[in-house]
Amino acid sequence: MTSSTSPHPLPYVGEITRYFDDKAPKEIRKAIQKAGKDDMLDPGYPYRDELDKDEYEDHLKRLQLELVKMMHDITVTGKRLVVIFEGRDAAGKGGTIERVRENLNPRSAYIVALPKPTDRESRQWYFQRYADWLPADGEIALFDRSWYNRGVVERVFGFSTDKQRKDFFTQLPMFEEMLVDDGTVLVKLWLNVGRAEQLKRFLDREKDPLKQWKLSSIDVDGLGKWNEYTEAIRDTLKRSDTRLARWTVIRSDDKKRARIAAIQTILRAVDYAGKDKDAIGKIDPKIAGGPSMLDAEG
Repeated sequence: MTSSTSPHPLPYVGEITRYFDDKAPKEIRKAIQKAGKDDMLDPGYPYRDELDKDEYEDHLKRLQLELVKMMHDITVTGKRLVVIFEGRDAAGKGGTIERVRENLNPRSAYIVALPKPTDRESRQWYFQRYADWLPADGEIALFDRSWYNRGVVERVFGFSTDKQRKDFFTQLPMFEEMLVDDGTVLVKLWLNVGRAEQLKRFLDREKDPLKQWKLSSIDVDGLGKWNEYTEAIRDTLKRSDTRLARWTVIRSDDKKRARIAAIQTILRAVDYAGKDKDAIGKIDPKIAGGPSMLDAEG
């Protein structure tokens, strides 16, 4: 399979299909082959169908109005907000960030998606390049992946040493505590997706010329490292879920429900003028909670 629009085939297009045909666990292939378009593939997911589209769009509109009110209050009062979006590959981080960001002032609410560290950055204090992107008064920073790369991706692929990760987990609570003590509201979201659903999304991405650019070597090489990722994720969340910096884990097999829960979590974390709790609604405890939500993973 190659890109249908480019004379130069994208490097990872076809690799997902080859993994599916040759290496994917039998039960994962079977689940994908049998599923309908909107079926939930993880038998442990609490819903069998996606959230109704009209219900989703109605609630999303109300939540986005609340986000605009929150943004205005943050700008006027000089609050600072950091939202960390972490999760498994293809868990829907990018789409969720866009739903949060799309109606906000881009000068005050910005996305931080840092590339691989430069040689100089790799020789700096680990948190330094992230600190450069923290918000000033009246700003919101949405981190599309963050300093938690060290605890998960770098561990799975051996990009950091045991000592580097030990130092990271030693310094991490103090780093986040300083942010909170200095007045920054810190929200940490982990989006989790079942193995069959993840592979299905990668296959869909591979087929779509508009999304093929998203495929990376980490995506391809990580397909066979599900268990290694699981171990690293559980360890990282356990060690970094602190009193001042809690994790919210959201099961994102249904992107609609996950986006609603993510925005609700952000809005509930910030005090702002005119906050409408009824419009925000209650977060669905079946798909969102603390790190123990990982135990429900199929």
